[in-house]
Amino acid sequence: MLNGASTALRRQLTRPFSTTNARNATRLSTVHRGTAFEEKSLKVLEEHLSMSLKRVGGKEDGGIDLVGWWWLPPLTSGTEPTGTPNASALDLQPRSRVRVIAQCKAEKKKMGPQYVRELEGVMYRFMAMSKTVLPGPSAAGLDGSSPIDTSQQQNQFPLVALLISQSQFTKSALLRAQSSPIPFFLLHIPSSEGLPEETDDAAHPIGSAVWNPALAGTRGLLGGQMEVRWERSINGGGRPGLWWESKRVNSWTPSASSTEIVDADLGSELISLPQAADGA
Repeated sequence: MLNGASTALRRQLTRPFSTTNARNATRLSTVHRGTAFEEKSLKVLEEHLSMSLKRVGGKEDGGIDLVGWWWLPPLTSGTEPTGTPNASALDLQPRSRVRVIAQCKAEKKKMGPQYVRELEGVMYRFMAMSKTVLPGPSAAGLDGSSPIDTSQQQNQFPLVALLISQSQFTKSALLRAQSSPIPFFLLHIPSSEGLPEETDDAAHPIGSAVWNPALAGTRGLLGGQMEVRWERSINGGGRPGLWWESKRVNSWTPSASSTEIVDADLGSELISLPQAADGA
């Protein structure tokens, strides 16, 4: 009887422990998958989209996974260019930087509109804390200049919401982002698990890139000067590419050791590019 009671007791103690271990293992697996997707996103953003972001993480992250800068050619507002630069000359021009707030979702199911609304809430909280305003219809471009008196807006800077998903976006999510007053960038980076490295999908990891009028419209943050084009490859595949004034923009981010970059919320501060070697 004693042995039987001991066996029953051991079973009662063991079952909850095993279930807890299984739940913890699942939770750790989910965290690991999310972290791995964030790291992959950072690499894709830097190599293909001229974005230098860093992971935030932690319980006090305010719903923000990545934060950093988007390095773009300067807008033509303020000074008229002597001519439209070609692609190589465009790469040697100074770059403007725009603040980017990003969320990464390594979900298997498609991204619905609730994820867009979630990031909208994060953006509004961030803007309230940093005294940031949305670029209105009268905004002139990246520097946030406006005919309105900006003497009381010294701490304001342009801001972009970036939602990165491992799964595709639903039609409802796309419509929600298109109607948002916040400059939105939706980026699909599909999983490359099981794909050989030499395949086109592995070489070009971006599945789709979509942004809204508040970001890319003629009255939006980018003033209609940048667009996303689907660039087809010879083997029938392709990837989204950034084009500025009908010229392709090669990805560029400043060196981490650059002394010309100040870690401050200045929004559109111009950073001079280093001269290319051999005059290229």
